[in-house]
Amino acid sequence: MFEQTDEQEALREAAANAARELIAPTVKADDEAEAFRPEIFAGLGEMGLCGIPTAEQHDGLGLGYLEYCIALEEIAKVSASYAVCVAVNGLPQIILSKMGTQAQQERWLPGLAAGDLLGAFALSEPDSGSDAASLTTTAVRKDDRWVLNGTKFWITHGGYADCYILMARTGGRGARGVSAFVVPGEVPGLSFGKKEEKMGLRSSPTVELVLEDVELPLAALVGQEGQGFHIAMEALNSGRITIGATAVGICQASLEVASSYACQREAFGKPIIDFQGVGFMLADMAMKTETARLLVHKSARLRDAGSPYADIAAMAKCVATDASVAVTTDAVQVLGGYGYTREYPVERYMRDAKVMQIVEGTNQIQRLVVARSLKRRYGGGS
Repeated sequence: MFEQTDEQEALREAAANAARELIAPTVKADDEAEAFRPEIFAGLGEMGLCGIPTAEQHDGLGLGYLEYCIALEEIAKVSASYAVCVAVNGLPQIILSKMGTQAQQERWLPGLAAGDLLGAFALSEPDSGSDAASLTTTAVRKDDRWVLNGTKFWITHGGYADCYILMARTGGRGARGVSAFVVPGEVPGLSFGKKEEKMGLRSSPTVELVLEDVELPLAALVGQEGQGFHIAMEALNSGRITIGATAVGICQASLEVASSYACQREAFGKPIIDFQGVGFMLADMAMKTETARLLVHKSARLRDAGSPYADIAAMAKCVATDASVAVTTDAVQVLGGYGYTREYPVERYMRDAKVMQIVEGTNQIQRLVVARSLKRRYGGGS
């Protein structure tokens, strides 16, 4: 890891302390009960962790994505669910900070950045996940209103969020027919279906969202009509960095538990870390963790510098989340039978890690993004 500034180190310590104090006492019970606690999110907001890259004028910290990653890693070491909560709450802030009107920014950004409001992002649908440009939810303009109808799937914070940045079709087929809207959480006609029973991230609610003749003012449009797909993809480029950081946190937590266990557990008269089969496994876990962290931090630094970063963010998300699956699997193996039980947290880390390869664009999509970047670079611009 590169040396951190005093400000970054202070933020890291604040995030680590917040996670230990607010989340750790109930993390195991909440995972088993699939419980989300809004008061924990609000507490993270009170400690300044819900609007790290949002401008100070909107009650954020006005820091960069590198600082964001440092904080998310510490939260994820205790709970990937709440790290994802903070990251998803950041998506509306990213979008509104760049594309929102002054009125939209004033209405939503201070509350989202302070943790007083909870934000969500609604793009996926039952039949359009990776192929987001084929979404079918509609927004029809009628006089001075937009009327929205359709269904969204896999919505983090569904039923809890105070606002949703939602993509709907206002024009013809394809990406150019999609627009973005800011939808208040209590607007008439907005309802919620089943809560998904998930393998991991069980303290992060994932819910079906249903729109039935939801009426919004024309001012609910974010950006220009037809810009919604572009807005969503830009937000996801940033989101891939935060998911990568969350995956690094899972890796680090797994490495720490497994290494500590291997130093204490003895077999045949010596700590099992001294056996090459175990020691080499831990070494590989450490290398995967550091490699992932460096690539995530590189993508964050590029974004902070205003340089092109989309392809590196895709690499970072893919490498870090693949690493989290490998590292957590090995952590369970190091702990043996104990690792397979809920007495130790590595089985939860393993369950949480798997979904990291899916959210914010599957890792197959990340590889497609990287391949297209290579074609532009080496294919003569074709």
